Amino acid sequence: MPFILRWEGGFVDHPADPGGATNKGVTQAVYDRWRTRQGLEPRSVRQLGEGEMNAIYRQGYWVPPRCDLLPVDLDLVQFDTAVNMGPGRAVKFLQHAVGAVPDGDFGENTRRAVERADGGAVARYCDRRQRFYHAIVAKKPSQRVFLKGWMNRLNALRGAAGLPGFESVGAVVDFGEADYIARVPEDESGDPLLD
Repeated sequence: MPFILRWEGGFVDHPADPGGATNKGVTQAVYDRWRTRQGLEPRSVRQLGEGEMNAIYRQGYWVPPRCDLLPVDLDLVQFDTAVNMGPGRAVKFLQHAVGAVPDGDFGENTRRAVERADGGAVARYCDRRQRFYHAIVAKKPSQRVFLKGWMNRLNALRGAAGLPGFESVGAVVDFGEADYIARVPEDESGDPLLD
């Protein structure tokens, strides 16, 4: 959580961010769904409490992409990707990195591929995430405002995961032009690099 919250900050509502109003990385839509499942009335994501935030992250971004089954460092990369891009994308990125079939389902085959994965899995995972960010901007130039922040976060993640050459990256949090890190937009027509 400390790494994630360094990049997820407080309340933001940037006009180019398809996620809309967001607080500590939790969008208004995610917060509304979570509160409804808890039998609570929806309210502004500005009022997100720390306990709610922790429950949302655990239930929505740690458990579904199976971060709990991953070795140290790969678990952080998976968790951060799930938060920034969604759990389904995170599982596909992981599957590509460990040589499993990229079907988005973390089943027995993916678990075995993770167990057999070599030390290069984290680097392959992060490289694929970098290509994905650039593909988003190529497909939708309005998202360029977020690219520097996405790359700064990714390079800091590489450092936090122990990749050589990135050890000092991320000492200062730099969100780029947008002053925060945007969640990667959903795209119903399919994801570049994942299909």
